[in-house]
Order: sequence, then structure tokens, then C-alpha cells
Amino acid sequence: MANLYRSPEAERRVRDWCRRRLGGWAVPHETSTLETSLGTTHLVVAGEGATVCVYLPGTNFNAATSLGLVEQLSRRCRVLAVDLPGQPGLSSAQRPRPEAEGYGAWLEEVVAAVRSAYRPERLTVVGHSRGAAVALAGPVTVDALALVSPAGLAKVRMTRAVLATALPWMLRPTSARSAALLDLMSGPSAAPAPDLVTWLTLVAGDTRSSGAPGPLPGRITDRWRTRPVTVLVGSHDCFFPAERLGPAARDRLDAPVVVLDGLGHLAVEEDPELVVSRLPL
Repeated sequence: MANLYRSPEAERRVRDWCRRRLGGWAVPHETSTLETSLGTTHLVVAGEGATVCVYLPGTNFNAATSLGLVEQLSRRCRVLAVDLPGQPGLSSAQRPRPEAEGYGAWLEEVVAAVRSAYRPERLTVVGHSRGAAVALAGPVTVDALALVSPAGLAKVRMTRAVLATALPWMLRPTSARSAALLDLMSGPSAAPAPDLVTWLTLVAGDTRSSGAPGPLPGRITDRWRTRPVTVLVGSHDCFFPAERLGPAARDRLDAPVVVLDGLGHLAVEEDPELVVSRLPL
């Protein structure tokens, strides 16, 4: 299995970028690590209270790239933003095989550790894109599940526009190509954030990016049919459009889809305040 990072120096650059970004974040927070079956897992903890939210970012994203959302969550509850193992960030580079079962077991360990450390009155898991697929594979014992632009329910839509934008970014990354990819993943009124342009250029050059996971097997999604699940999607999501995601969520989870008007696949970055206002916290 290919290493996530292209070299030890590439790994250092990625991790240093994350540490610098977290170090410059003005919101009061703590960082910690948890030893799991997938190696060291890195967490950023902000906010306080008996309501706890575990946030799982999407492919190529992590806590350090999600500070806007984490700040909004911290105003409502205690939030733990977790870097997924096997994705660029501060957690282990180890990718689970098989993916769904491996991430599911890992998340069960994380949830157990959170319960032990904080004794929450209410525990919600929020996942974006790949993070949503991981959340679906995890324990159904949480109080609520929220999925934003989730992978794991339907096949990703690979249009010519997606391929024409993503492939050049992967093969020969530049700031302009990273900005174009962010623009594609966002709604029509969003402008690519300079920090995220820098981040995606770093990711494409220094890591071996992974594609979005496919639909999860029914034995995993069926467990959620009687559980409280919230599904959000941007009206301009290029990967999981509402017309595809809506029927999948109803058929597989018995859950309706809330469409966020004007937002894209990166709704959590475009308007974190709106996203958080729709979450079951």
C-alpha cells in the first residue's frame, strides 16, 4: 500500500502547516492525541458544556483547515475536531483496510474515549463528505448523527467539469489549479480562501490523495434507520447533488435531506454559521 506522504520531508511540510495554523488560531482550544488501532489520532478541543460534538472532516481536510466550523460549533457546545488517520493532517498516516470496517472500529474507540473523558449528557457526531461515511460506519450509540454533503450513500458524480479540474490539480498542482478546484466545490458566490488554496497545493504536491468512498453496504447504513440522522447538502454540490443524495438518504436511512441554498460541496467552509444552525446540537 502506497504511503500517504510522498517523502519524510513532504510529511513534515504538511504537519508543520497544520501546526502553524492551529498555533495562530485565536479561539481558546487545546490539542491532544489518542492512541487507537489506526495509530495516533490528533484532536482539537474547543468550547465547553455537557453537550459534546465530534467533528470528522472530509477528504484532504482536517481540524486545522476547518477552524471556521469548529469556532461556530464551540459557541454551541464542546467540540472535538478529529484528524482522520490516513488523511493529510496530524494523525497517523495509516489507512484502514477494509476501509468501512476499519474506520468504524476506530470511531468506536474515539467515541468511547470521549465518553470516558467528558461524560457528555448528549453526544453528536458530525461528518463532512468522507467524514460522514466514517460517521455512518461508527457506533449507533451516539445521541444524534449529522451528515453534511455525505459520501457513503450514493456514488460520487464525476462530470467532465470535475475531471477537467481535479486531474490537472493532482498531476501538476499550482495555486491557480487549487483555486479552480475550490471554486468548483463551492457555491457560485464563494471566493476561494487563500489559506485553503495554499493547503490544497501542498496536499497535491506532497501526498497521494484518495478518492471519495463509494456507497456503504446496507448492513452498515440499515443500523441508522431508527436513529436520529440529519442530512445536509448544498444546492450546488458538484459531487453529491441533492437530486441524487435525497433519494439515497430516504431509501437507505429513512432520513430527509435539508438543502442549503447557494452552497456547494464545501458548505462547511462557505457558511459554517448556517451549517451549525441546522445541526442537532
